[in-house]
Amino acid sequence: MSDSLPSIGLIGLGLMGEGFAERLTALGYPVVGFDILADKVAAAARLGATAAASPAEVALRADIVLLSVTTTAAVADVVEGPQGILSVDKPRLRVLVDHSTTEIETTRSLAKRLEERSSIALVDAPVSGGPAAAKEGSLAIMAGGSQEAIATVRPIMEKLGRFTHMGSVGAGQATKLVNQTLVLTNYCVMAEALRLAEAFGVDAAKVPQALATGHAGSNLLPILFERMIARDFAPRGYARQVLKDLEMLHDAAQGQHLAMPMASQALTMFRMLVAQGSSELDATAVLNLLPEVRPER
Repeated sequence: MSDSLPSIGLIGLGLMGEGFAERLTALGYPVVGFDILADKVAAAARLGATAAASPAEVALRADIVLLSVTTTAAVADVVEGPQGILSVDKPRLRVLVDHSTTEIETTRSLAKRLEERSSIALVDAPVSGGPAAAKEGSLAIMAGGSQEAIATVRPIMEKLGRFTHMGSVGAGQATKLVNQTLVLTNYCVMAEALRLAEAFGVDAAKVPQALATGHAGSNLLPILFERMIARDFAPRGYARQVLKDLEMLHDAAQGQHLAMPMASQALTMFRMLVAQGSSELDATAVLNLLPEVRPER
């Protein structure tokens, strides 16, 4: 890398990737982007990014690549697929940052292959906060990787949010499982709380303010309550993605022989929600699983 700003590659230009594109191009970084959907690439190009035709091309043109895809299989394909990063003989890429929520063992395996085959470091850095936080630079970013790789990407990561080095490769994904335990069960709890408020005729819109300074107050409460009260289920993240993360959490917990009854109940609820045809709605649509009750007179 030169003393000028490094070239940033973005692979996956969905809700999160588009947020990264908007943030980084506005900050003056040269950005090259790829997505399997042409309209996503075109949207990033309108923000100032340069289009690429494959992950391999991104690896040839970027110093640091941020990866934001939906599944572990998609992460593996970006790295090992026919047009993946490892198909390039002499990549420009030095550090791959995986912002996806990816299985820990796959993360470690891919990190080893990238290092051995191409001397590319992997930083697993899943995020929390959603697309709006990506655009604002206020994400929570939990990272695993070597000290050297972390030092390389820290200046960019700190433009995107609060960046915390949690340990070696895989530690970021483990921390994301903790995050998902807290956040995704909360979707279900808040849906119950809203139904309770509505059943007693409470002005639910005032609940976040009323509870803000107590132990129930959180940065998630006003956001989720507002969407649920309005029955605004336009996706800021998809119910299917929440289900995928809860399934991953369930499998990881089983591997450690952990009992997680609350997370298991949330998993059941999101399985029901997706089975009912709501996979493309926001996760707040879990409210629809709980029957409405007329306010008490």
